[in-house]
Amino acid sequence: MQKKIIKARDVMHEKHLELDGMATVKEALDAMKSENASVIIVKKRHEHDAFGILLLSDIAKKVLAQDRAPRRVNVYEIMSKPVISLDPDMDVRHCARLFDRFGLSNVPVINDGVVLGIVSYNELVFKGLCELIE
Repeated sequence: MQKKIIKARDVMHEKHLELDGMATVKEALDAMKSENASVIIVKKRHEHDAFGILLLSDIAKKVLAQDRAPRRVNVYEIMSKPVISLDPDMDVRHCARLFDRFGLSNVPVINDGVVLGIVSYNELVFKGLCELIE
């Protein structure tokens, strides 16, 4: 009997925010709040650049905890770059191992230089694991 394979593309949420790294943290927070999002993908500046990622935890640790002004801090100053990404056809079991090994909480699914969506523990467990046990 063959194992059921659930792929990253099957569990990712496609709706995601993308901002320029020059945006301020205030602008990022406004966008996150209006879209009810906890992660932003930071766009590439040119063809040979890499995507970045900004999490609410980055803002809490690098702006709030350090008493910096959100209107004066740019996203590029506090984001993580380059991002670790998932292949759309990666088995969710491998995705979970990657999350664990590198201490990740949100990972973009990227194919041919395009962000297709984002996977978090929420998607891995509620979509991936739940579908595996059905």
